[in-house]
Amino acid sequence: MTAQEAELVSRAVRSDPVATAALLAGLRPGVVRYCRAHLGRIGGAYTSADDVAQEVCLATLRALPRFRDEGRPFSAFVYRIAANKVADAQRAALRYLSLAPVDTLPDRPDVAPGPEQQAVATDDARRLSQLLDQLSPTHREIIVLRVAVGLPAEEVGGVLGMSAAAVRMAQSRALAHLRKLARDSVDEVPA
Repeated sequence: MTAQEAELVSRAVRSDPVATAALLAGLRPGVVRYCRAHLGRIGGAYTSADDVAQEVCLATLRALPRFRDEGRPFSAFVYRIAANKVADAQRAALRYLSLAPVDTLPDRPDVAPGPEQQAVATDDARRLSQLLDQLSPTHREIIVLRVAVGLPAEEVGGVLGMSAAAVRMAQSRALAHLRKLARDSVDEVPA
């Protein structure tokens, strides 16, 4: 954690509203990307992922007074909360999977992607998810945090308890494995 970030976190822990707002404003975009990467789109929108990201921010606010600096980046604390909230959302989605009826017809044509584009995007997301599921949990988390969220190797290392060099090496191996898996899946013909 940089000295500036440590000072901001320290002030936020002491309930400084300006520091808390600045801290959350800096963390929120990465949390949204993290949730979107793990939860994806439902019906062409990221609504559920964005709702989970908001829950992560609220949980972070509630947990902030209990935060103790143990030498790890503050983002490790936040992404641990995010991982738990994403897991909760995935479990809830499996339990309450249902379709909502449409009561009214829209007055204007829909400018959202059509069924074909949604089907292609959904299929691409499904294939990517299947490829990611073939990685170890650590490699999968590294790919999501580094590629989808855009965190530096140092912060990912803080989240996963690894050095930055180990994160970079694991990322390289995970991407090489993904490339091989993708090549192999292209050769397969879906039923």
